[in-house]
Amino acid sequence: MTETTTRTAPAVLVLEDGTRFEGRAYGALGRTLGEAVFATGMTGYQETLTDPSYAGQIVLMTAPHIGNTGMNDEDMESKQIWVAGFVVRDPSRVVSNFRSQRSLDDDLADAGIVGISGIDTRAVTRRIRDAGAMRAGIFSGEDASLTAGEQLDLVLGGAEMAGQNLSGEVSTGERYSLPATGERIGSVAVLDLGVKTSTLNFLAERGFDVEVLPQTVTIEEVRALAPDALFFSNGPGDPSASDRHVQLLRESLRDGRPYFGICFGNQLLGRALGFGTYKLPFGHRGINQPVLDKATGRVEITAHNHGFAVDAPIDRVSESSEGFGRVEVSHVDLNDDVVEGLNCLDIPAFSVQYHPESAAGPHDANYLFDRFRELVIASKENRD
Repeated sequence: MTETTTRTAPAVLVLEDGTRFEGRAYGALGRTLGEAVFATGMTGYQETLTDPSYAGQIVLMTAPHIGNTGMNDEDMESKQIWVAGFVVRDPSRVVSNFRSQRSLDDDLADAGIVGISGIDTRAVTRRIRDAGAMRAGIFSGEDASLTAGEQLDLVLGGAEMAGQNLSGEVSTGERYSLPATGERIGSVAVLDLGVKTSTLNFLAERGFDVEVLPQTVTIEEVRALAPDALFFSNGPGDPSASDRHVQLLRESLRDGRPYFGICFGNQLLGRALGFGTYKLPFGHRGINQPVLDKATGRVEITAHNHGFAVDAPIDRVSESSEGFGRVEVSHVDLNDDVVEGLNCLDIPAFSVQYHPESAAGPHDANYLFDRFRELVIASKENRD
């Protein structure tokens, strides 16, 4: 089937509450199931598509016009597209950018990503915002001819995001290394729970030899590497389903190893310290989230992609129930007071819920990599 024919083929987005939105096929034809979420960035669709944190999710772009700058190899955040499905209102008919190497349509089709276009994405966004993120399905090609009841049954038969451990789907299968590109200060072990390429590059630029480890790594293997620090990456899934990673982090913290975590790594630090986590109604996804740094009073415009959050008090210093001393909430989302960062006052560990490697602001949160570098240097000096 040609691209022109595909774009005129009927498609339907079905939400688990029975709401239906009829449009046109976009990308590959067929059927896909996942959690329907919306992302509010006006740019950065390629980074969104290739972010492993979106595994298992049907992503709706709230910006109406998508695809005009095409796709290129340089902006890939990983080696593939991870979204379960893609929803846009008005796909660009032409690609016009000097960096473009391919069209978005072609990449979606080549990757087998089933999408839909030509629907009222504002209405879908309002529905998700009011009812919460929910299971959904996109049906096109032969699957578009299924009855409404059959399509809804398929959606209701899909897995809910709560309780899912997706780390094994997105993590590297083998350990690999990146040398430091800045003035070398030591090594950092990165637990790949869905890490982005830009994160690894920023760590290397801060003088770290980066050892990227599969999510199956044990504490004994980490100790054998003797890294100067540990880093937990972003990633998809429910943090309450990652007990093994939480225990790994607790053992590493007891070893005295400095720690920095982002996104999923923030949620796992929260659990390691003894806090709970919970699912947000519709999550934070986009590159325009205002976050308060409580230490400085500075407001950062930040990039987010998370559907879960840490349940910790934002108005006082807490005591870790796991014996790691005092903990404070360092950053707070100004839209809804969700915890956006944790700072340990008695051990060398901190984390943020958002993505400092992204270009929101455009560089408001980049200082966190410098803070990690300084923490590791100070820790090594104290040991010496």
